[in-house]
Amino acid sequence: MNEILHNLATILEERKNSDPEDSYVASLYAKGLDKILKKVGEEATEVVIAAKGGDKEQIIYETADLWFHTLVMLAHANLGPEDILKELDRRFGTSGHEEKATRGQ
Repeated sequence: MNEILHNLATILEERKNSDPEDSYVASLYAKGLDKILKKVGEEATEVVIAAKGGDKEQIIYETADLWFHTLVMLAHANLGPEDILKELDRRFGTSGHEEKATRGQ
């Protein structure tokens, strides 16, 4: 799984230098952070609707779109999936209540 995320992150970085006319991702970068965030929000809403509907294939499809656009947002911020995986690893074995309490400090 990490290989897929790594490969996708590599492609998203390459698209920063692509022509927006030739690449959907490059067109998102060209339109700026607000457009990217709008897409993340739209996809998150579609995930909620799909989950509410209970169709597993639709949930998978919409979650893939959400993950993709979230990776675009991360790349725009010069972050990658490895940054998120490191944070998840840091939290592993910590109770959610404990982790949330430490964020309030």
